[in-house]
Amino acid sequence: MTVWILFLAAILVFLALDLGVFNKNPHVIKPKEAGIWTGIWVAMSFLFSIVINWLYSNEYIANPTGIKPAVATMKFITGYLIELSLSIDNIFIIAVIFASFKIPQKYQHRVLFWGILGAILFRGLMIFFGVILINKFSWMTYLFGAFLIFTAFKMLFKGEEEEFNPKKSFVYKNLRKIMPITHHIEGEQFFVKRKHIKAATPLFVALIVIEVMDMLFALDSVPAILAITSDPFLVFSSNIFAILGLRSMYFFLANMLEKFSYLEYSLIAILTFVGIKMLLVHYYKFPEWISLGFIALSLLIGIVISIKKSETTE
Repeated sequence: MTVWILFLAAILVFLALDLGVFNKNPHVIKPKEAGIWTGIWVAMSFLFSIVINWLYSNEYIANPTGIKPAVATMKFITGYLIELSLSIDNIFIIAVIFASFKIPQKYQHRVLFWGILGAILFRGLMIFFGVILINKFSWMTYLFGAFLIFTAFKMLFKGEEEEFNPKKSFVYKNLRKIMPITHHIEGEQFFVKRKHIKAATPLFVALIVIEVMDMLFALDSVPAILAITSDPFLVFSSNIFAILGLRSMYFFLANMLEKFSYLEYSLIAILTFVGIKMLLVHYYKFPEWISLGFIALSLLIGIVISIKKSETTE
C-alpha cells in the first residue's frame, strides 16, 4: 500500500503545482506551451517505466500475476500507448463541447483540470471492478474482447453520423431540470447567484458533459488495457499517466485534429488486436514485444499517413 499511497500523493502534487503554480492565472495556452507540456508528460511516462522495473525487481509492489520486471515494464508502456491513442477521440469531443458552450480559451484549462480529477476517480473504480470481474469470472475476457471488436467494426463501417451536439445531449437536458443554468460566463466561476438563486455557469455545464463523455470513452479504454494486463497497479498507473497528459495534448492537437484523420484507422486496428488477444487469452498468449510493437507501429503508420495526406491537400 505504501507504493500506492506515494503514487497517489505524487499525482495530487502534480495537479496542485499545475493549477496553483504553472496555471495560477487564467491564460490562453498556445500550441508551443502545450507542445512543451505534452513532451514533458510523455517523457515522464516513459521515465516511470524505469520506476516500474525497479519496483517489480525489488518486489516493492504486489505482483498478483507473477510477471517479471522486464515484462511489467513492457506492459506499462503498451498500456500507456493504448490509452494515449484512445484519447484522440476524446480530444475531438472536448473541442466540440467547448465550442458549443462558447468557453473562452483562457478558462478551458480550469474545466479540464477538474475534469481530470473526476476522470481519475471514475477510472479507478472501473479498473477496480474490471480486475475483480476478470479474476473472478474468466469468461469476462471473452465478453470484453467481443465488445472491443464490435467497437472497432462500428468505427470502421459507420456512415455519416449526425454531429454531436452537447446542448441536445441527455446530460444537458436533464441538468437543466435539476438546476438553473445561466448562459453568461462569469470568469472562472462554476456557480453564480441570480436573485437569491445559485445558477450553474457554462463552465460547470461543460465540465459535467465532459465527465459523462469520459465515462463513455472509459467503456472502451479500460477493457482495452485489461487485455494487456490485469495487474491493478500497471492498469491504473498507465491509465492515469495518459489522463494527466490529456489536457496539454488537447491544447496541442485541438487545432490540428483534421491533419490526423487517418489515426482513426490506427485505433480500429489497435482495438481489433486487443479484442482478438482477449478472445484467445486461454489458448494463445502473444509475447509482450508483439503487443507493444503492433500498437506502436499502428500509431506510427497512422501519424505518417495523416501528415503526408494533409501535405498533399494543402
